[in-house]
Amino acid sequence: MNILSTVKSLGLAAALLAAGSMAQAQELKIGYVNGERVLREAAPAKAAQAKLEAEFGKRDKELNDVAARLKAASDKLEKEAPTLAEAERNRRQRELVEQDRDFQRKRRELQEDLAQRKNEELAAVVERSNRVIKMIFDTEKYDLIVQDAVFASARVDITKKVIDALNAGK
Repeated sequence: MNILSTVKSLGLAAALLAAGSMAQAQELKIGYVNGERVLREAAPAKAAQAKLEAEFGKRDKELNDVAARLKAASDKLEKEAPTLAEAERNRRQRELVEQDRDFQRKRRELQEDLAQRKNEELAAVVERSNRVIKMIFDTEKYDLIVQDAVFASARVDITKKVIDALNAGK
């Protein structure tokens, strides 16, 4: 190996060391967002919940009324069963079974409809939240923002900032 190539190698090594030192000198800017807290506390999430309650509240109340009527009819049949003719008792039992089957079907439909709408509303809130997080990432020059961390210190937690931005309508 000649002296010129040794000097070049040493110069390259020194440059790499200097670049590595500068990279270590710059700290990473990391943020953490508690997604569950955002979905619990942000105004758009609360508005979505209120919208769902308004949309499905009437159906839920109607089903609760039907359930109460079915229970009352069942209790009445149970009381009167010893004094009823067998044919009448069987007829009323069949009616109750049919009414209960219809009630259960409507309850399932309500739950499925509610789950679907809840997912739609949740997806819209998550999308807005992600846009806000991206905006904070870009404007404040973060290197990394994570969600769903096992542990995060309050120093890197930007959840309140995200909630405030969502509440401000950004």
